[in-house]
Amino acid sequence: MNQIKIAKPILWSYFQSTCSWRVRIALNLKAIDYEYRAVDLLKNKGGEQFSKEFTNLNPKQEVPILFIDNYLFTQSIPIIEYLDETRRHGARLLPDDPVKRAKCRIIAELINSGIQPYQNANVIKKINAEMGKDKRKDWLHFYLNKGLNAVEEILKETKGRYCVGDEITMADLFLVPQVFAAKRYKIDMSIYPLINTINSELENIDDFLRAHPYSQPDFLRI
Repeated sequence: MNQIKIAKPILWSYFQSTCSWRVRIALNLKAIDYEYRAVDLLKNKGGEQFSKEFTNLNPKQEVPILFIDNYLFTQSIPIIEYLDETRRHGARLLPDDPVKRAKCRIIAELINSGIQPYQNANVIKKINAEMGKDKRKDWLHFYLNKGLNAVEEILKETKGRYCVGDEITMADLFLVPQVFAAKRYKIDMSIYPLINTINSELENIDDFLRAHPYSQPDFLRI
């Protein structure tokens, strides 16, 4: 009987992309071996994401892209949910309990749509060009603190050892990269004790460490 050969998963990623970072953690937690294809988002003051080849893969011209099971997926939330729904081994990233699952998605979405877009490289480029770099700090501090405040508040209800109880969930995959980004942008994280406590638990777990920007093949000093 002939077996159908399934290609090795491929992740198009940029080491510093928080969205790519989330997917790298998920792949590690699910023990999925994959090929890493670096996409330089800053090359030649533009970025490889604007190339014709990459645009054919993702018209939005963004990372991450994951090729797995002979399908091409974009956007970190559906990628992570697909991995959890098709790989029952490893960490369950979406809890079985419907309330916990909803709370997990709320935290992930607060970061995904309520924080990350304001620090997106394309947004920062536009702010620098149209408002000046001096305005960038005010912009980032206003929107990042607004989102982090919301996350801190919901954690008062959901926190266990991690974001939602004592098991790692999708919410944790979003938290760690966002804390790292907030520190890069000089956000005072001392005012978010619950976020800090959870982040300290997570950032030393091996699957999270291996997904860190410093561990990626395209890492550049930042």
